[in-house]
Amino acid sequence: MKSIPHPIQYQGSKRNLAAAILGYFPRDVDRLIEPFAGSAAISIAAGARQLAARYVINDVNKPLVELLRLMVEQPTATADYYEQIWNGQLTQDSPSHYYQMREAFNRSQDPRLFLYLLARCVKGAVRYNADGMFNQSPDKRRKGTRPATMRNNIFGCPRCCKVKVPFQHWITMMC
Repeated sequence: MKSIPHPIQYQGSKRNLAAAILGYFPRDVDRLIEPFAGSAAISIAAGARQLAARYVINDVNKPLVELLRLMVEQPTATADYYEQIWNGQLTQDSPSHYYQMREAFNRSQDPRLFLYLLARCVKGAVRYNADGMFNQSPDKRRKGTRPATMRNNIFGCPRCCKVKVPFQHWITMMC
């Protein structure tokens, strides 16, 4: 499978397993539902292969689902915002900037801030405390994905969304 850009670095992503998983897909899938989307690796890989007519992307993490929606519906604005935040760390102490963005995210739940946090945090690992606040530390060895690379990844993702994709935030389990 050719390399498919993924803008969201996410611990536990199925990106490296996507080709094997898609090998089990039937032909002519009407609707692919990714119930635990995370970085939406399966939907993105299936979209690149045009394996389904429609897609449903769902995850319990609401800012993550909103981020995926923004990358599909507003890719330029999302990439521009990321670049602005990323460049902000160049004018001050980089970890301090990260902590300021983390605090702003915890107040606002703005998914655009979440993109920066995921690109910069340790191992792309999403961690929340008991109060529901994102509390992962920055990776102090690197500054996260460069804006030009992030922009290419956002725009390089297959638009499995040529057909409207519902982005859902389910909290209840369906049996």
